[in-house]
Amino acid sequence: MLPEVEAWLRSRTTTWSDWPLPALMAAKGDTTISVVLPARDERDTVGGIVGAIRRDLMDAVPLVDELVVIDSRSTDDTAAQAARAGAAVHAQDEILPGLKPLDGKGEALWKSLAVTSGDLLVFIDSDLRQFTTAFVTGLLGPLLADPAVAYVKGCYERPFEDQPAGGGRVTELVARPLLNLHWPLLAGFAQPLAGEYAGRRSALERVPFVTGYGVELGLLIDLLDLAGLDALAQVDLGRRVHSHQSTEALGGMAAQILHTAWARLDRQHKIIPLHTPSPRLSQFRRGVSGPTVTTRDVSVPERPPMLTVEGYPRGSGGSGLATGAATGAETGAETGAETGADSPA
Repeated sequence: MLPEVEAWLRSRTTTWSDWPLPALMAAKGDTTISVVLPARDERDTVGGIVGAIRRDLMDAVPLVDELVVIDSRSTDDTAAQAARAGAAVHAQDEILPGLKPLDGKGEALWKSLAVTSGDLLVFIDSDLRQFTTAFVTGLLGPLLADPAVAYVKGCYERPFEDQPAGGGRVTELVARPLLNLHWPLLAGFAQPLAGEYAGRRSALERVPFVTGYGVELGLLIDLLDLAGLDALAQVDLGRRVHSHQSTEALGGMAAQILHTAWARLDRQHKIIPLHTPSPRLSQFRRGVSGPTVTTRDVSVPERPPMLTVEGYPRGSGGSGLATGAATGAETGAETGAETGADSPA
């Protein structure tokens, strides 16, 4: 590990218990805070998460100013459950209706910038079980305590089936090797694909969002490029329990992450591309008559920095970012693979 990463780990890694609620309230001042949950078919969990945040962080104390669920084409009553628990619910495809809708979790997160007003945004996956509001307060701690911090990632223990650890298979097999190979300054992040993170609007509105499952990797790389390592932090949130995806589903996620990394290697002139990566992934299932193949699109369209989008209320976010240069794609692609609204396991 690079010496600067070792120093970063010592100075920019904390735990949720380092950020007690009274200290956060004292540091909040005029800063406004929005919590966003992307949700697709999460009726069993979304209401409990929304209800806990409203009870502990809005009704008991006025830490969170805005609680929003972006419903990503749910086929169940996720939206009703979220609204009943106290969230403002927005249908993903009804936000910025002048744009052609794209698919995926990253699309929901990107569009949330257009329907929220907080200086700080906290993103929480909606499939969490045994959720506690320490996830929110922990992520907010470094941002409220230090104006030089622009983005905070969560990390945690990831139980898998009957094992106390072992979750995060795409992280260990794909994302971590990629980061160590090509972006070694990011090697200190314990959970680079974590679905729980927070950032300053002034940073998030200046970077592109991959619309699918590469969104977490893309944000981490692009925010490093935009603001530098010292503007990034991580907080240990304890234990994260959620439903796990099949190996086949994880293969699709891994393919999108590889596409996301390729695009950034090209954009940052870290490679000389001699071909265009195929957007197709073929996977095999064993049937009674032998293997059958399924091929799907795993391309990763991107939305441009929200600050460049016509109609976006520029300047609504807080300050605290040293640089204002936008990075990434100038326009979003018009096609993409259908993906869900929760982070890869």
